[in-house]
Amino acid sequence: MKKKWRIIAGAFTAAVCLAAGAQGVYADEQNVISDGVFIGDKDVSGMTADEAEAYVEGEVEKLENSMITIQMGDSLISKSWKELGLQWENTDLIEEISQLGQTGNIVRRYKEQKDLQNESAQYEIEYSVDEDAQEAFVDSCAQFNSEPVEGTCYVGDDGMLHVEGGTDGLTLDADATLVSLKEQMETYEAGDVTIEATVDRVSPVLTAEMLQQMSSVLGTATTDYSASSAARAKNIENGVAKLNGTLLMPGESFSVTDAVVPFTAENGYELAPSYEAGQVVDSYGGGICQVSTTLYNALLKAELQIDARSNHTMIVNYVDPSKDAAIAEGVMDLVFTNNLENPIYISGSAYYGTLNFTIFGVETRPANRTIEFVSETTSQTDPAQNIKLVAKTDQNVGYFVQVQSPHQGLSAVLWKNIYYDGVLSETIQVNSSTYQASPAIYEIGVVTDNQALSSALYTAIGQNDLAQVQNLIANGVPQQSETPAQSETTQSETAQTEAPVQTEAPQQTDAATTPEMVDPPEQYAEDGVTVIG
Repeated sequence: MKKKWRIIAGAFTAAVCLAAGAQGVYADEQNVISDGVFIGDKDVSGMTADEAEAYVEGEVEKLENSMITIQMGDSLISKSWKELGLQWENTDLIEEISQLGQTGNIVRRYKEQKDLQNESAQYEIEYSVDEDAQEAFVDSCAQFNSEPVEGTCYVGDDGMLHVEGGTDGLTLDADATLVSLKEQMETYEAGDVTIEATVDRVSPVLTAEMLQQMSSVLGTATTDYSASSAARAKNIENGVAKLNGTLLMPGESFSVTDAVVPFTAENGYELAPSYEAGQVVDSYGGGICQVSTTLYNALLKAELQIDARSNHTMIVNYVDPSKDAAIAEGVMDLVFTNNLENPIYISGSAYYGTLNFTIFGVETRPANRTIEFVSETTSQTDPAQNIKLVAKTDQNVGYFVQVQSPHQGLSAVLWKNIYYDGVLSETIQVNSSTYQASPAIYEIGVVTDNQALSSALYTAIGQNDLAQVQNLIANGVPQQSETPAQSETTQSETAQTEAPVQTEAPQQTDAATTPEMVDPPEQYAEDGVTVIG
């Protein structure tokens, strides 16, 4: 029995020695992390505490240096996690995991080791951020608040409509954006990320998408001004420039006169002929009616609503009767309304003697439908025998210039024919016009020292007696019976008062301006005399 105890005692002694040996092993490896320990997705088993701490610090540093970007429209702003106050909170993590299966009595250590074999221990790095820094970061996006920018159009060298702009106005929703930022940061995942700011959007009336649809030519018209004087040509080009680029929204109206006035040198106009009280006079803006007329024809083809249109008082030759549109400040105007469902864009150009207007928009008319405009003269008056003589008190006898050719009086109607598949479907009267007849006008110089000749010329001019005026200029006043000496004196006086060289009137071209104004036809030279015809 005593021997048996000795055996048991020996066994106990051996167990104690084994335990002591095991304790010695753990003591040697006390800084090595037990198997089955993870930090996040990282298996840190077998690492020393220093190695595990270096790993964690590396993960914290990666997150600190990661960038968060908030995008608001096309604008970006970025901050690092460190700038947003990132802190590693559970700094005792390494100490905690280093003690798993390493501390306590042998039974506890054995149990912990067995538990780790059956189920790994998962630990996370715990962080915090500065909420004030987050709010300040979001609030800084308010610098990108913007008003809507309307889109613009222009016609390129290719003759096609091009579009620019048309962007939304943005206003930051700070509260909603802060929620999005916090949701992103709560993941504590390293790596650069971008979040979209929450905004209130205000779209422009003219978006790029809308303008890009306006690629169809709804109507176009061209007239020729190549025979115009330099002054008239400049007036045309100046007027076109003031109308080019007009963008008209649905329901909007437009006044051509309002767009091109005042007719002054300061507004880019020069003196050129215009119609006033049935004759041609020089005034600023001559030629502007050809601009409004050309636009009128483009508008007709685009089938836009014409609210106001006036014909000239005398016929013009750059369009058919009833296709003209005269303007005169305060009296005559071309006014139209965009009665379509989409915007229209007016492109105008004038160079090398060619004047053009093109209306761009969204084509909604049937493809098999076509239109034409036909001018019909309903009556006419021949003014060929009518003349008007005007005394020029600043010109010598001998000055004789026709400054205006006779203008035929007529009435006309403009018809619109509508076809489907080439078959006439409907005819609509567009307008009617009446043009007054006007006589040929001659200017007669009356300055002379010969009172008899001057008196005779005034009498012939008052009677509109062209033949008598021409006779007086050629032959002088018929002489009474008188002595030879007297005759010689009279002949000498007559010779002294003749103009040495015929002086022509200033070159005439078209012009706009006074209440009775309408554009005259182009000029041409005939037998050395300037004739407006």
